[in-house]
Amino acid sequence: MLDHVLNPTPIFAREDGLAAGWAVSRGPVGYLEAVEAMEARAAAIAAGEASELVWLLEHPPLYTAGVSSKAADLLAPDRFPVFQSGRGGQYTYHGPGQRVAYVMLDLARRQRDVRAFVAGLEAWVIGALGAFNVEGEIRDGRVGVWVERRTPGLPTREDKIAAIGVKLRRWVSFHGVSLNVEPDLTHFDGIVPCGQTQHGVTSLVDLGLPVTMDEADAALKAGFVEVFGPVEPAEAPI
Repeated sequence: MLDHVLNPTPIFAREDGLAAGWAVSRGPVGYLEAVEAMEARAAAIAAGEASELVWLLEHPPLYTAGVSSKAADLLAPDRFPVFQSGRGGQYTYHGPGQRVAYVMLDLARRQRDVRAFVAGLEAWVIGALGAFNVEGEIRDGRVGVWVERRTPGLPTREDKIAAIGVKLRRWVSFHGVSLNVEPDLTHFDGIVPCGQTQHGVTSLVDLGLPVTMDEADAALKAGFVEVFGPVEPAEAPI
């Protein structure tokens, strides 16, 4: 699956081989409630009081502003709720049909290497896309995972299919990735997504692939195991 990665990264498994928890919330989860639960879990992991967790969920429609966001990139401030976020990156959209994966991993027990960790997240998403024969790619200076769109007679364009924005505290990660499965892509019109004006956004369904959220989750789980090691079922924090 990871043959799609141009520069394969080392397996980012824990040194003790323990599995990370894998939890899926079926209903929409509010952003502030999710962040509070995520930060509490990350603090507990750092204190040795909880196990690692990957938490998959969907949010109601909203915009978040990362630490590098620019006010001018919020084009429609009254369209959806806007939340300041401690993650890296700029403005992004979350909403139904988009799979958000909050990743709470203890890098002190994996690799204390932030760049390698981000590369691992990219490889994870690219591997998951490979399950649907979608060639995800990375680009220098542009965070996230991209796909090339080729239309006869028109220049090739690149659209973003997955965003990545993380933060570390005491070497425990939180926030994570978002994969566009079947969101309303017009909702991205209210922002300049991740500060990119020359490129668009896409989704698996927009690419002509009738992928369900369950199918996307299965691909994400398989891709995660290839890069980060084993997982086991866990309860969602809320």
